[in-house]
Amino acid sequence: MSTVDESAPRRTAMPQAPAALPWGPVSIVLIGAFMAILDSFIVIVAGPAIQADLDASDGELQWILAGYQLTYAVFLITGGRLGDLYGRKRAFIGGMAVFTLASVACAVAQTAAGLIAARLVEGLGAAFMLPQVYAVITVLVPERGRPRAFGVLGVVMGLATIGGQLVGGLLIGADLLGSGWRPVFWINIPVGIAAVVLAARYLPESRAARGRRLDIPGVAVLSVTLFLLTFPLIQGQHAGWPWWTWAGMAASLLGFALFIGLERNTASRGGDPLVRMSLFRMRSFSVGILLVITTYTVITSYYLVLSIALQDGLGMSALGAGLVYSPAAVTFFVFSLIAGRLVPRHGRRVLGVGAIVLALGYASTVVVLTCGPAFRPVVVIPTLMLQSAGGGLLITPSLGAVLARIGPGDAGIASGVLSTAQQVGAALGVAVIGVVFFHSFDPAGGRSAAAHALAMSSVFTLASALVAAGLVRLLPDGRRPAADRA
Repeated sequence: MSTVDESAPRRTAMPQAPAALPWGPVSIVLIGAFMAILDSFIVIVAGPAIQADLDASDGELQWILAGYQLTYAVFLITGGRLGDLYGRKRAFIGGMAVFTLASVACAVAQTAAGLIAARLVEGLGAAFMLPQVYAVITVLVPERGRPRAFGVLGVVMGLATIGGQLVGGLLIGADLLGSGWRPVFWINIPVGIAAVVLAARYLPESRAARGRRLDIPGVAVLSVTLFLLTFPLIQGQHAGWPWWTWAGMAASLLGFALFIGLERNTASRGGDPLVRMSLFRMRSFSVGILLVITTYTVITSYYLVLSIALQDGLGMSALGAGLVYSPAAVTFFVFSLIAGRLVPRHGRRVLGVGAIVLALGYASTVVVLTCGPAFRPVVVIPTLMLQSAGGGLLITPSLGAVLARIGPGDAGIASGVLSTAQQVGAALGVAVIGVVFFHSFDPAGGRSAAAHALAMSSVFTLASALVAAGLVRLLPDGRRPAADRA
């Protein structure tokens, strides 16, 4: 199998015609993106069935749900760097293989402890796999075609986020052969095997032209630091925000400072740092990372509290709640594809319009829940569609904006930082919106209590969307000259 030469000039190494986009290899890695994100949400729906079958405590159930997210978030940057050093194809196949084998262990687990251990390994596999998705697009797809490629990636990620609850509800409800919750993991096996076979056959190899050693001290310091940040964010709501959650997050700030100093020292000595701090001097990258963190504080957390509002407030099933999201999923799909075609011509203005429309979607939700008729699915479906229209125009192009000026040699590590920003943003959003929602929600209050709590949560997401609109204005324009668009 051929290897992409990253030392060759960019323009001569890549095709320029839109028809020449390598959709075959890109489609293969998109399978990995879909699986990694789907697995975060499909298990949420299966949680009650898992707890009942394995006689798991509330704490064990929390670890079954959060263990995957923890190893996933902590090792994304390391996974991206390993792809740079040893080959993105190799890292993708290895991560997919680990993910698939761990899914087998999850499906056959007989105890809560066994399932927790398998979920931790499953998250590790996803952490090695997902950064390669962004890196492959950055390396293989010519610059003029990347908005379309990232548009499709955004669609895949959005559908995985919403589809996880739909698929989970269908599988739990079907109870195939009396297997209960286990099909939510068995479904990964044939898809994972197919992805490994296809990647081995059709995915070209690529790696960074420079750097051949992994920065072990950097890996150690960053892993501990990300653990100190993400573990309290994941566990804080369930634990009631004890002192150690705040101490952990405070210690993570010291950890990041230590990591930055360590990486700068490594680079000054001519070594290979885990993260080149010079990447953050690029406005598209540094501002783009802040934009991704901000947008991801809303998309995951909002659908989680919406699911609780629909199920606990209105008494809907998990599948019924998932069906409420379906029109929004279709809207996100359409506007993500539209964004991929508009960004090359109109640049950051597309993201700015998306942020405003997203804010209007949340504002309209607040209005209809506080001033409109009684809370019912038909009341919020139009506002969810408005949110998704804005999200498709903002969230999908923001991924491409982060990597727009990244060279092929840094594609893996930049992708790891991007993926970590998504996870940190999602964890931060769940933590904050969880406080807002549960402080406002009384399960005994039924429909009116759910409407009030969802409205208060929408105020938080409205504020985040307005912050995102401000960050968009700080991005480079990103439009291509008219001659390049022809």
